Amino acid sequence: MTVQIILLLVILSTALVFFMFEWLSVDIVALAVLLALVLFRLIPLDQAFISFGSDTVVLILGLLILTATLTRTGVVEIIGGVLLKRLRGDPNRLLWMVMGSAAGMSAFMSNTAAAAFFVPIVMGLTKRLKINASLLLMPLAFAAILASSVTLVGTSTNIVVSGILTQYGLPPISMFELTPIGLPIVVAGLLYMVTIGVRIIPQRNSQEDLTVEYNLPSYLTEISIMSTSPLVGKTLSESGLGRDLDITVLRIVRDDDILLAPQADERLEAGDVLLVEARRDEIVKVKDAVGIGLADEYSLSEKDLQTEDIQLAEVILLPRSPFIGRRPRVLKLRDRFGLQILAINRHEHTIHRKISQIPLRMGDVLLVQGPHLNISMLERNNTFRVIGTLDTSVPDFSRARMSMAIFLGALLLATFNMVSLPVAVLVGVVLVFLTNCITPEEAYREVEWKAIILIGSMLAFGSAMEYTGTAQYLAQKIVQIVGNANPIWLLSAFFGLTVLLTQPMSNQAAAVVVLPVAIQTALQLSLNPRTFAIMIAVAASTSFITPLEPACLIIYGLGHYKFFDFVKVGSLLTIVVFLIAIFLVPIIWPLI
Repeated sequence: MTVQIILLLVILSTALVFFMFEWLSVDIVALAVLLALVLFRLIPLDQAFISFGSDTVVLILGLLILTATLTRTGVVEIIGGVLLKRLRGDPNRLLWMVMGSAAGMSAFMSNTAAAAFFVPIVMGLTKRLKINASLLLMPLAFAAILASSVTLVGTSTNIVVSGILTQYGLPPISMFELTPIGLPIVVAGLLYMVTIGVRIIPQRNSQEDLTVEYNLPSYLTEISIMSTSPLVGKTLSESGLGRDLDITVLRIVRDDDILLAPQADERLEAGDVLLVEARRDEIVKVKDAVGIGLADEYSLSEKDLQTEDIQLAEVILLPRSPFIGRRPRVLKLRDRFGLQILAINRHEHTIHRKISQIPLRMGDVLLVQGPHLNISMLERNNTFRVIGTLDTSVPDFSRARMSMAIFLGALLLATFNMVSLPVAVLVGVVLVFLTNCITPEEAYREVEWKAIILIGSMLAFGSAMEYTGTAQYLAQKIVQIVGNANPIWLLSAFFGLTVLLTQPMSNQAAAVVVLPVAIQTALQLSLNPRTFAIMIAVAASTSFITPLEPACLIIYGLGHYKFFDFVKVGSLLTIVVFLIAIFLVPIIWPLI
């Protein structure tokens, strides 16, 4: 073992720890890995950054723009709305249609985007039909993930695997090469969810009243502004109630007039009665200093915090929301949008305290109060989506047909080998720009740049595995240990290792780490490296055991799931996927 191999393994181990515990964003970790590779000379400088200009990264970037165009022009909304509108009255058919629609959409776009699109629709339908949302949300997320192996463009992981194959002089994965294994996995997975999975999903009922569900009454108190209070004459912003004392003002009663969701420039007057969100014992500590009096404990329902103009709503942060990673205090939602966050549901926990200082995460469900139009505006900007509302009308988007035709045309160009897939996708991107289906500014806002950075950096890591001889070294050790074993056992071991890694880290990163070793192992044993590549591509998308997959994070809190729920339902589904893959992959892509 050389010093370079030791250094690379140390970097890999460190990166895995950071990926698992999420101490830093995955793109920052990936860039740090790339920097370490360059500084320790584990990869030549002329190869370190070449991956960012590779056909793999260009292809993924193009696909992200095309799928963003489908969303912007309403194609996704039209398809989903039509399908679900017809079947919303039959719970059993609804389960099939939700999973089938999500799987069909996910075969050609990000499974996270597919899940995010259907979540508000499903929540609206479950409330209307009085169905427990947990029975539909996990099947929705799992169906979207299952379809990742149907086509090459079903997930960027497949494209990364295809790109690594070309580095070894092997043909890339064609558009529908994965379909013979992907379709059986989808069918078997959906059957499992309908017959077994849905029976073992816990049903945790949510409250009809949002104030009860988020336990707001325990945090609500009425206070009055005394005539001697230093707060008299100050605006809410100047008072420092929220900034210094973490007190959120929900309502002001003044001369029998009720002002809901008061703005930051609202001036306080003597005698004002404020309904605030804060713990009573904490207000007692400061009441004399700020000149306020306490009323009796307040009991209220959802309707007390709403008017014709002011809405109390649950919203979920979307994968590419600009709010992710930022603190509400910095965002100044009340000043800029007239909105205030009353509580945050993160996974199975509800957060009331110090909300302004908590960095928001993808999948957080926020209970917000504010004007209807302001909430709708943010939803249109893809900042978040409102939960529990249902609009099944099918709008007439003028450029929907055009964007769909361009997308299908690009896929057909690649399918019939008229041009390579990256070129076909670039043709599509240029056309959607020229036809104004989406503007470059809109497209660049929609692109998940974190994924681009991660993939580009980790592809460089894969090259370093080859350059330093680490992949070959690990392959030799594996051959020494299991060289005489049945290749099926070796294929199974790589499947299991990839599934294990893909739970805490990104699918693409897991594939990049395992695939070079698997290919070298196959070559040393005179086996077909493509068999191992396909198996790893399937395994990298088998992210059901934990809720850390983005598609699962989106539905985690909404379904009131616990971490072990995914272990219980997802473990059996993982076994189903493995049995199909270990049977079909060696037949379709023979080992020898």
